Amino acid sequence: MPAPAASYAAQGDRHRITATDLLARVQDCAQVSKGRYRSDAGTAATVPVCDTRQAVFWKADLDIDCDGRPTAHCNRTADPAFSAATAFQQSDGSQLNAEELPYVVVPGVSGRWNHRASGVRGGAVAAVIYKDRVQYAVVGDTGPRDIIGEASYATAKALGVNPDPRVGGVPSDVTYIVFKDSGVQPIEDREAAEAEGERLAEQFAEGD
Repeated sequence: MPAPAASYAAQGDRHRITATDLLARVQDCAQVSKGRYRSDAGTAATVPVCDTRQAVFWKADLDIDCDGRPTAHCNRTADPAFSAATAFQQSDGSQLNAEELPYVVVPGVSGRWNHRASGVRGGAVAAVIYKDRVQYAVVGDTGPRDIIGEASYATAKALGVNPDPRVGGVPSDVTYIVFKDSGVQPIEDREAAEAEGERLAEQFAEGD
C-alpha cells in the first residue's frame, strides 16, 4: 500500500486513505446524469456525473465559491459575484463561512440530474482530490443547473490551490466524490466532516 498522504485538515491529522486509493475507484463512469455539464459558462458540456453504490463523482475544474458570511477574503469587493447567502445554513441559522469551512457546490436540481435522488443533500460528506491531496468537505451550496466544478475558498486553500475568487482555482483535474446518504451535523463542524470523510473514504476505497 502506498505511504499515507498528508492530511491538510486544520487539526493536522494524517489520512489513512491516499489520493491514489480513491482515484483507483473512479476510473470508470456509470453515468447517472441525463446529460453532461459545463465547467464554465460558454464552454462545451463535457462533464458527466457518475454513479457507484456508495457515492457519486465527477471530474472537473475548481472554481472558487466565496458565498456566505462576508469575511476578509470573501466579500463583494474581493468577489464581484459574491452572494451573502448559501443554499444551506449553519445550525444557528447563519450562512456558511466559505473562508473557514471546506464545502463543495452541487448543480441545482434539473432534468439533467437531481442530487437529492442520488442521496446527496446539504451536509453530505465529500472527498475532493487534486494531485496528491485529499480534502474532506461538506455539500454547502448549490450552483447553476448546467455548470459543475466549484468549491469553497477553504477547500481550495487546503488543496494548495489559489483561493482568490477573481483569479484562483484550477482549470481541470479535480475529482469530487460525494458519499450517498451521508451527513454531518452540525454542517459547520469541520472536524466531524474530516472524521466521517476518512471513515467513508476507507469503505469506498476498499469497495465495501
